[in-house]
Amino acid sequence: MTVQLSDRINNLSESQTLAMARISRELQAEGKDIISLSIGEPDFDTPEPIKQAAIEAINQNFTHYTPVPGIPELREAIANKLKRDNNLTYQPDQIVVSTGAKQSLANIALALLNPGDEVLLPAPYWVSYKEIIKLAEAVPVEIPTSIKTDFKITANQLENAITPKTKMIWYSSPCNPSGSVYSKEELAQIAQVIKKHPQITVVSDEIYELINFSSKHESIAQFEEIKNQVIIVNGVSKGFAMTGWRIGYIAAPQEIANACSKMQGQITSGANSIAQKASVKAMQMNPEEMAYMKSAFKNRRDKCIDWLKNIEDLKVNEPKGAFYLFPDISAFFGKSHKKYTINNATDLAMYLLYEANVAVVTGEAFGDKNCIRLSYAASEDVLKEAISRIGKALAQLQ
Repeated sequence: MTVQLSDRINNLSESQTLAMARISRELQAEGKDIISLSIGEPDFDTPEPIKQAAIEAINQNFTHYTPVPGIPELREAIANKLKRDNNLTYQPDQIVVSTGAKQSLANIALALLNPGDEVLLPAPYWVSYKEIIKLAEAVPVEIPTSIKTDFKITANQLENAITPKTKMIWYSSPCNPSGSVYSKEELAQIAQVIKKHPQITVVSDEIYELINFSSKHESIAQFEEIKNQVIIVNGVSKGFAMTGWRIGYIAAPQEIANACSKMQGQITSGANSIAQKASVKAMQMNPEEMAYMKSAFKNRRDKCIDWLKNIEDLKVNEPKGAFYLFPDISAFFGKSHKKYTINNATDLAMYLLYEANVAVVTGEAFGDKNCIRLSYAASEDVLKEAISRIGKALAQLQ
């Protein structure tokens, strides 16, 4: 039998973060001493009160189908969280709970985008944005940035990128992969541009909300004049160390929430019942109870930056959130060592994997050909060893 795969799957790229994690595991299984800085996962355990809420739900046999948009208790807890932490008013029926924020994004794309619609992506952007948009047969349009601007776009750049086909803009703050954080003032300027284009919907990915080192989190939904054009995407994976629980959510205008619920109802239906009960507890917790994770990440960031600054020709900035560094490695293009010649960021990532035994992710996966992404969600000893290996490998390139 000859299997003919769809054009849709043939045109879909494998997630580069997951691909590098897969290759790392394969090399580790072969006995190689690989340090993986490729995956975006907190190295903390889920807090005890959240686990206890899940155990209680199991003991109470809360194991049946749940409503497609989420159990009422969780949707209400999310609405309360948005009011408490962000001063944003949403009704529970404007919340849709999904199997991770990635599904939330897929729901949005499939519910709102038509073939040929353009979606603006400030680059660098999270690796799955582009592929999800392509699945919806829309057109991703990148807005380039650089390390010189802390990987953030300006309102003027946004205005110049808008065309009659522009339907949406997707961005994250704090950002994966750069760790950049948009200030209230910067978002206000962007909001003024969005206000002039009522046909544009903003997807504001706020999954790293609790990992912000500089100030309180700012959401673009706070600007009332464009709130009905904004979809907030968030979840419990990063801020609560709950990656495996797979709970994400959106807060959106009612019509959009209804559309995303309709889409989800034909694909997965309601999210995991036990994970939803656990997430109720997460939403009810004081965010300060998670501050120990943020503090640890900040300390690691500072040390990693110090170590990376000792590597000649590598450029690194100081990200204000998340747990990634996105150094510019373009100075190494054209250099060689042994059988390796570095023509781009992907070449460098593979060189570091096989020559330094350190897994990082090419910036090309995130829309930036000059950088690589390193996750510092690992112990300080592991990070120090990894950066030492990177430094030695880069020094060999001539």
